[in-house]
Amino acid sequence: MVSETTNQSKNVCVIGAGPSGLVAARELRKEGHKAIVLEQNHDIGGQWLYDDQNVEGEDPLGRNPLLKLHSSVYSSLRVASPREVMGFTDFPFLIKKGRDMRRFPSHVEVLMYLKDFCEWFGLREMIRFNTRVEHVGMLDENGVCRNDLKWIVRSKEKNSDKALEEVFDAVVVATGHYSQPKLPSIKGMDTWKRKQMHSHIYRTPEPFHNEVVVLVGNSFSGQDIAIELVGVAKEIHISSRSLSSITEGLSKVISKHDTLHLHPQIETLEEDGRVIFKDGSWLKADSILYCTGKINLLNLTKYSYSFPFLDTKGMVVVDDDRVGPLYEHTFPPSLAPSLSFIGIPKKILGFPFFESQAMWVAQLLSGKKALPSWDEMMKSIKEFYHSREVACIPTHDIADFEYCDKYGENVGLPPLQEWRKVLCIKSIVNSIVNLETYRDSWDDDELLQEALKSPHFTQLGIED
Repeated sequence: MVSETTNQSKNVCVIGAGPSGLVAARELRKEGHKAIVLEQNHDIGGQWLYDDQNVEGEDPLGRNPLLKLHSSVYSSLRVASPREVMGFTDFPFLIKKGRDMRRFPSHVEVLMYLKDFCEWFGLREMIRFNTRVEHVGMLDENGVCRNDLKWIVRSKEKNSDKALEEVFDAVVVATGHYSQPKLPSIKGMDTWKRKQMHSHIYRTPEPFHNEVVVLVGNSFSGQDIAIELVGVAKEIHISSRSLSSITEGLSKVISKHDTLHLHPQIETLEEDGRVIFKDGSWLKADSILYCTGKINLLNLTKYSYSFPFLDTKGMVVVDDDRVGPLYEHTFPPSLAPSLSFIGIPKKILGFPFFESQAMWVAQLLSGKKALPSWDEMMKSIKEFYHSREVACIPTHDIADFEYCDKYGENVGLPPLQEWRKVLCIKSIVNSIVNLETYRDSWDDDELLQEALKSPHFTQLGIED
């Protein structure tokens, strides 16, 4: 929807300097707004800023709602998607000489890409580092139209006792969703006396040397960690909710390594170290590593959404794995456009989608675009939630290129390139079949060469 009112400049606070926060800052400034980004860490990157310093002393199960450890990235992590599909629409993820030139590079290369993005667009000057947001609340929520809301943001610099309060016209929450671990509910878990850890805390395999390790869950990261533990741990036992869902690739890996074993769900944990599975089998373990989360009818996920700083008087709530109500996963109808969320959706090509979210937020705040009425947004949300529940799909799991293309239409973005979609799907299929090798061996070279000749990679002015 296009608005007749334009060129309204707003004072905007962006929370988080990961990919979604960086592109939000760029789009807000491009649209004429004054934006400041508050980042709790010493540098940009969000999840991609590797941190092994705050592991020591952190709750190994990650139960503290105010974790010092934000990043879940482990030392050996490589991306699960090829680099050419990952980049922002106008800033391709190019191979740089002297850096990690692999098609599926390490997390370090993704951080370098984000630093390149930050430098190219001059975003660092907009960011206050080492600044934790303690509270975000409405200045006066009584009788104020949602378009005229203002927000109080209280923040505190690291090693400072003094908090700073500022008033903003709008707040963009861009803190991601991979920082607050979710844990399964297992009988005996609280009294099991040996080592338990969530994969959010995992960094390297060495602490598990010569141990019998039970790994709960077979997510992508869980599979990566299981493979990494081979040759370090004495035995690795993967406990999966559904043995029928084990991929061909994981089956190949298990058959190849005689220290790697597969089990059904855990029934109970005993104080003497026994782990008893639902089929009655059991073993004594030294450690349990949780690579999954709370199981319900709709979801199996490793992380919860968490915004401990945000007070919306109940107008936005986190209910299990749903942040809502949110129109198009971005806008709370009662508070938008002065409050928005970027980076909530999962199972998407993240960077391009965050970019379309950022553009829509910026254009709404300037008055260039307008949201539907409250009634229309709530009707759309209820219909969407119902469709998800019927299909047993988590609310924010997209896995739909058509949806992403339709979202981009709100700000005039063209559909994602066909090569980007096909390369993404091919890499997923390859990973399912060839878990150990898909990052280094593929059969889509012809399409890859076509992609590399496309305007996305031949944009003028961007050096390799």
